[in-house]
Amino acid sequence: MSSGQPSDNEEPEEPRAAEENDDSDEDTVPARPSSPRAGRRSTGAQGSSGLESGTGGGTGSRGRGSSACDSLFSWVCRRTVGRGTPFVDPARDHFRNMTRLYSSMSPATDSVNLSTQTHGAVFNLEYSPDGSVLTVACEQTEVLLFDPISSRHIKTLVEAHEDCVNNIRFLDNRLFATCSDDTTIALWDLRKLNSKVCTLHGHASWVKNIEYDTHTRLLVTSGFDGNVITWDTNRFTEDGCPHKKFFHTRYLMRMRLTPDCSKMLISTSSGYLLILHDLDLTQSLEVCSYRILRARRAPLCTEGSSAGSRSAGSRHTIDSKTHPHREGLSPRNSLEVLTPEIPGERDRGNCITSLQLHPKGWATLLRCSSNMDDQEWTCVYEFQEGAPPRPPVSPRCSLRLTHYIEEANVGRGYIKELCFSPDGRLICSPYGYGVRLLAFDEHCAELVDCMPVRTALLREIRSIYSHSDVVLTSKFSPTHCQFASGCLSGRVALYQPHF
Repeated sequence: MSSGQPSDNEEPEEPRAAEENDDSDEDTVPARPSSPRAGRRSTGAQGSSGLESGTGGGTGSRGRGSSACDSLFSWVCRRTVGRGTPFVDPARDHFRNMTRLYSSMSPATDSVNLSTQTHGAVFNLEYSPDGSVLTVACEQTEVLLFDPISSRHIKTLVEAHEDCVNNIRFLDNRLFATCSDDTTIALWDLRKLNSKVCTLHGHASWVKNIEYDTHTRLLVTSGFDGNVITWDTNRFTEDGCPHKKFFHTRYLMRMRLTPDCSKMLISTSSGYLLILHDLDLTQSLEVCSYRILRARRAPLCTEGSSAGSRSAGSRHTIDSKTHPHREGLSPRNSLEVLTPEIPGERDRGNCITSLQLHPKGWATLLRCSSNMDDQEWTCVYEFQEGAPPRPPVSPRCSLRLTHYIEEANVGRGYIKELCFSPDGRLICSPYGYGVRLLAFDEHCAELVDCMPVRTALLREIRSIYSHSDVVLTSKFSPTHCQFASGCLSGRVALYQPHF
């Protein structure tokens, strides 16, 4: 894969006219907000905007749009791997290039052969960190492996589990873990797929998702038994590896770690979102009673409110001073409980079915459904770290609803897994029999560069309908301008720019 990556000194060619007319209406870059939150995260945003003069995405007047587009695609074609999937480095490529690329995404011709109809529904998709392998978690106990560049089938792990395979997580470029409704987790090595590395036992019910702390090399799993369990992969053998119960709560749906592993987020079917701050996975935290999670919702932010004082929901923090189970312990793993506000759901409960995190740790992405299961929403909540607290508001980080959009609500009862793009500018959301690419504004800008004064709608960049059944999961490639989706009937579709 490395042969297709551009060198650090490679720069795309750019017509001089595009540089001279960079202030055209089409290419206007949203102004950077003056919020203190933007200042603390300005490094990543400046890294993108500072490349404006060195990328091939700048266009001149609208009359030259066609030639500029040709120049862009010519440049992309010169940076290809395999059959023509362009390599993407979000740190170097300007977001206007990405807007044009993702706006032209279409199903790859070869993806029609990625049929898993004999293996049941596709519940999860996961790329290896280097983008060379696409793994598919199937309803009928199997795991499929494909080469996403050539669409070639590599291997089928027959009877990978004894029940539905729910989630896949790569630990590195060769080791990956799978979890299942059979209550087990399995470790696999890409170099030896004829057998499992080991099987892990510890959950009492369906295991639904897997996370991995790269600092401590602890595998973290959660299931419908309400348990979050840590596994010490530093000491695994053929018989398993040491584990312990880290956390327990009722109605647990999904669990995620922030990219820096400093926080753990847990979503529940009762509409609560739990955040463990200053995360220390070597300790354990137990909630003595679920009743303490009951809290009043706060109203949605309104125009004119200061960014530092708005919140997305009610907040309640449990630390060593107030929680009887934490007396004598360090202030690590303090627990905050939120009731995220859902547009149109102020007076009714909701279920947080899907939970994802921004790749830079700036926000969380939720897919919520009403208790009546008649509405679905995709919502983005910004982390408000360091915002000045107002009594009795917790001094801890809280969330603020910044963007949302209503979903099609097709395929009731099934969880739809959405995802961020590697640079965090786009969201791929299952939408009926297809997917939608959503952005924070029409320019696909960074979240910090288009922070709304009041809650705003997500912008639809492109809708693609390529399945004959309800789409359940989607995933962006970490290295290439490509994403994949899987549906209830078992088909996997790959998408890439159409030239």
